[in-house]
Amino acid sequence: MAQSSSPVSGVAERYAGSLFDLALDANSVSKVEADLASFERMFEASDDLKRLINSPVFTADGQEKAIGTIADRAKITGLVGNFLRVAARNRRLFAVPGMIKAFRRIAAEHRGEASAEVTSAHALTPAQQTELKATLKSVAGKDVSIAVTVDPSLLGGMVVKMGSRQIDTSLKTKLNSLKLALKEVG
Repeated sequence: MAQSSSPVSGVAERYAGSLFDLALDANSVSKVEADLASFERMFEASDDLKRLINSPVFTADGQEKAIGTIADRAKITGLVGNFLRVAARNRRLFAVPGMIKAFRRIAAEHRGEASAEVTSAHALTPAQQTELKATLKSVAGKDVSIAVTVDPSLLGGMVVKMGSRQIDTSLKTKLNSLKLALKEVG
């Protein structure tokens, strides 16, 4: 595993690596990926869940009980349910989004794939996702699994992060570049 200078990414890598090892032993990597994706969607959609995860005000016991209830109601059980409870008990919920990304990357590497994070201004159709995967495959030289998130503030286009590469074709970035160029001229 690659080492990072960020303490959060180090924690995320260790937890994700441990979860991947457990999932591999239980032959449930795809189930764990699906449960993590489900939790990630809930996290992205709920300001209250973000507050619970990121706020140092809540006690470890309070976070563990709340996360346990949320996971149970969302039918996130087994390894991921236990994983979330352990992260809460150890005061590591703040790193869960990074853990999910790290798990996704580790699982993709295990399958011989590269992984890419795609942020687009609108939801991609299955045909667009297939075309994007084919394009990224030609760049990476191997199959690419993508995790797509939607950010309407991009206005148009997308941002693709694959490994250390980032390709930003968003309208927001282009407009900001034009704005900066116009300031330099005037």
